[in-house]
Amino acid sequence: MNTRIKLCCISSIEEARLAIQHGASLLGLVSEMPSGPGVISEAQIAHISATTPPGVTATLLTSRTDAPGILDQQRRCGVGAIQLVAHTSPETRQAIRDGAPGIKLIQVVHVTGPASLREAQQAAVASHAILLDSGRPSEGILGGTGQTHDWSVSRQIVRAVRVPVFLAGGLSSDNVREAIQTVRPYGVDICSRVRTSGALDAAKLAAFADEAVGARMLSGSPRA
Repeated sequence: MNTRIKLCCISSIEEARLAIQHGASLLGLVSEMPSGPGVISEAQIAHISATTPPGVTATLLTSRTDAPGILDQQRRCGVGAIQLVAHTSPETRQAIRDGAPGIKLIQVVHVTGPASLREAQQAAVASHAILLDSGRPSEGILGGTGQTHDWSVSRQIVRAVRVPVFLAGGLSSDNVREAIQTVRPYGVDICSRVRTSGALDAAKLAAFADEAVGARMLSGSPRA
């Protein structure tokens, strides 16, 4: 199984097509956030989602924490997955799953230290997958930092949970091979470091994808 590539901060159909051309199987579409790059309108998210081909999942990034509001967002945007960038309870996640059968739910965990292992185990409950990022929730920063975190903790999380794990935070073509070999994630997530002056850069994206594939060939299949 190939390491999945999730390309975040997609802002147009053209960027979506470029991402898919270079192996992205999930497209991150960022709704209103308290911080971070890539925010677009719900109308734009719906437009991009409607043109996403089979086999590729349009993913709504939301900072909302209430199930009714998140379900309303999903219906307006027409996405196939929801990424919860703020902490939510298992009860909230289950309510979202009950209200939107067939929609995949990805809970973000911001890896700040060893205590994140327990947080990730709790986040896996009623989630289809979790995503490990480098935000600082206590400061209202919910991702998009362009910074790495302690991959040894991320590796422990991959071993401890029974759902797929995506790795985010400061990844680039320079370090994604090491990241995959160290953490063995189900997928990797990238935004800023495959861009030039804010625009998706085909050369940087191709280099990132090549390194991700090379890492998978050396280390074997990631844990599904």
